[in-house]
Parts: sequence; structure tokens; C-alpha cells
Amino acid sequence: MRLIVNGDSISITHMGPDFLLVEPASDHPPGEARIVMQVDESRSEWKVRLPEGISKASTRVALALAE
Repeated sequence: MRLIVNGDSISITHMGPDFLLVEPASDHPPGEARIVMQVDESRSEWKVRLPEGISKASTRVALALAE
């Protein structure tokens, strides 16, 4: 699974109901992003909001569904 934010692709290591754990990444402000999951030839995408953005000091990212 990958988190796509501002053109950057960040590896997701764990997904919870309202958070993600990601590989260390650069800072990103709050905003919209996409989660991309691909298994073999099947690909799914979800639009999400990052209400707190991403901090390079933490691997935990708050998550909300985009409307």
C-alpha cells in the first residue's frame, strides 16, 4: 500500500481505522491524499484527508475519509 501526497509516494506499513503508520517521510501540511493498494492485477484507490498533515518526526499519520 502507498500513500500518494503532493506527488510523493510513501510506503504504508500499517493501516488503522483513523491512522496510518508510514515509512519515514518529509513534512506535508494538512490536505488531501490518496491511498493506493495493489494486489497482483487488482488496484484500488481511496481519497483521504490528512487533518494533521505528515511530520518527518513521526511515522503515525492521522487519517479521515475525503468527502
